Amino acid sequence: MPTLLSRRLPGQDVRASGPNARRRTELGLLILSALIIVAAYVLAAAGTTAKIPADLGPFLAIVLGLALAAHVANRIYAPDANPVLLPLVSLLNGLGYVMIARIGPLHFATAQAGWTAVGIGAYIITLMVVRRSRDLDRYRYLLLLGAVVLILSPLVPHLGAPVTTAGGSVKLWVHVGPLSGQPVELAKLALCIFFASYFAEKRELLSVPTYRLGNRLVLDPRPLGPILVAWGFAMLVLGAERDIGFALLIFVLFIAMLWLATGRGAYVVIGLVMFAVGALVASHLFVQVDARVENWLHPWSRVDLTTGSGQFVQGLYGMGTGGLTGTGLGFGLLGNSVHPIIPEVNSDYIFAAFGTEMGLLGTTVIVFAFTLIVGAGLRIAQTARSEFAKLLAAGLTVILGLQAFFIMAGIVGVLPFTGLTLPFMAYGGSSLVANYVLIALFMRISDEGERATVAAAATATPVAPEDGTRSG
Repeated sequence: MPTLLSRRLPGQDVRASGPNARRRTELGLLILSALIIVAAYVLAAAGTTAKIPADLGPFLAIVLGLALAAHVANRIYAPDANPVLLPLVSLLNGLGYVMIARIGPLHFATAQAGWTAVGIGAYIITLMVVRRSRDLDRYRYLLLLGAVVLILSPLVPHLGAPVTTAGGSVKLWVHVGPLSGQPVELAKLALCIFFASYFAEKRELLSVPTYRLGNRLVLDPRPLGPILVAWGFAMLVLGAERDIGFALLIFVLFIAMLWLATGRGAYVVIGLVMFAVGALVASHLFVQVDARVENWLHPWSRVDLTTGSGQFVQGLYGMGTGGLTGTGLGFGLLGNSVHPIIPEVNSDYIFAAFGTEMGLLGTTVIVFAFTLIVGAGLRIAQTARSEFAKLLAAGLTVILGLQAFFIMAGIVGVLPFTGLTLPFMAYGGSSLVANYVLIALFMRISDEGERATVAAAATATPVAPEDGTRSG
């Protein structure tokens, strides 16, 4: 069906918004984001030490160097891709680093800088290796196997590293030599690719009634069998690891992609019923689920920094202290990662740190940046050149958008706290690397879609002028 994108006016140059223009726009936005990050770094250092940081020059060089490395990779491997995504991600990542460096100690900032460089490297490697999105479609079962291995790895003796929380032991981490991380961060991407591939192939069977039940045609339940087994296994393992936040994220991802693929609201209703039943069962089986709900409903009667709602309450106090414009970078009462006033302020609760020192205006900028990323993701999904790419882009948007929403909503009290991290901003290497890979997949799909759009516009039949004269 012809659309406005497939037609052009007489004399219109389809190259006017081509790859060179997009990359110039991206470069300008990257320079702007770097200047904002450096300004925030100066303000945070001045507020903490009353001095201009001595390493300002090297810091600016590193920020610009990493951004330019990713930009050059875009010019070479994805010249037609969206020009806004990378600058937004660079801005969020940079502001997160500034806050981590401001909170201290120094080794956290050093580690985060190193993981940022690794994340940029993973971004470039992904663009180099994944030259066509359909290549991922071919390896869906291999990726499913990889996701299973990654999800199971924290349960392996001497490899998994349980972490004690207020609700009990949580098995999220693995240790390999000096390195540690959460493998579920990469598993969520592999599961998203598998869901997109399977739903794209079985879309018609899942959306059109073909199974006869008496005198009526209903949806054939058999195509749902394999995907339900894969999803159910992931949920059971995440439950065994007490990973409630990621279990919720994978559940919502599955239901959202099933609905996007079929357009049938019945799947959403069934998903809501399953969620209600699962939440009820989880509240009885897992202590931390019940504890987080109670901390959310009755925070003022359970104030304790180690076993109760002290983290939530301190976060609310901090954001209330920030008010509209904040206390100023470096002037908030945050403590540090060793002796925090707000527990886990550099990771789980970094959004509260921004609310304290940058106020409502600062947190609104962060929310707006994530909203723009989600909007860009939905735009990429609309212009993708295949059903698989459309579903994959939509699924990646769901992952990034909902993870940011869940953590921010938990900090301000709209939802119970899930324990997820704020993408690109919170301290953590596995999350940062996985999210840079996610953005690289976005860029690959965007590049393919824009190239197809430009090619269609270049070959479209010119529209005749209204006065009846011949064009050209």
